[in-house]
This record gives sequence, structure tokens and C-alpha cells, in this order.
Amino acid sequence: QLKSVRQIQATTSAFAAILEDGSVVTWGHPGEGGDSSAVQDQLKSVRQVQATQYAFAAILEDGSVVTWGQSDSGADSSAVQDQLKSVRQVQATSEAFAAILEDGSVVAWGRPGSGGDSSAVQDQLKSVQQVQATHKAFA
Repeated sequence: QLKSVRQIQATTSAFAAILEDGSVVTWGHPGEGGDSSAVQDQLKSVRQVQATQYAFAAILEDGSVVTWGQSDSGADSSAVQDQLKSVRQVQATSEAFAAILEDGSVVAWGRPGSGGDSSAVQDQLKSVQQVQATHKAFA
């Protein structure tokens, strides 16, 4: 299964590999991203994979995002899924993700205390070029 690997990303206890054909192979602790079977049919044309401690987020070629792993560490993107369109980049803290969209806005999700709630500064998140992360915060 691990032939023509383009990128490998890791959570604390699992790996996700993007293959040359854009598919993803995962292995390791099932609850920490090692089991992607629930979203496997969506993991096609994957451009990038990012990881928190216990979850993965994959950007697809169409700019949408697919998440899996431990829900409170970023795997549950349902609250922001409708905003995750035209995603350019995803960055991760230990338990949250932040996505930069093509228009320069930012969408964050995951554990609020780890950067998953950007509502206090949302109106300032315009024309963003890059996001950097520490263990618990984004800048």
C-alpha cells in the first residue's frame, strides 16, 4: 500500500500518507487518526494533510477539507464545514486547526482553549498570508 508516497503526516499515535494518486493510507491508533474508514471514500485528490495530536485534516484539490480522528481535537469540523471552501492552507496546534481560505480569511475549529475558537478576533482575520502555531495558540 505504501508505494509512491507524496507526503506523510503524524498525530501522536497514527500516520497518514498521501499517495501519488491523491489517495490516503492511514495506520496506527484507530481513535487518533489511524482509522480513516469513515471518510475513506472522501479521501480522493488530496493535496495536503495536517495533524493535531489526535486528528487529521486533509485539503482536497477542490479546496474542501475532510477531517478524522478524535472529535474534540479537530476531527469534528461539522460546525465550520460549510465555511471550509477554497482552503489554501491548514495549520495545527495540539488540538485545533486553522484554515486560510483563498480570500485571506481564516476558519478555526477544534478545542477552544487550543486555538479552535477565533471568534474574538474574527473581524481582524482578513488578508491573512500565513498562520503559525504553538502548542495551544495560533498567530
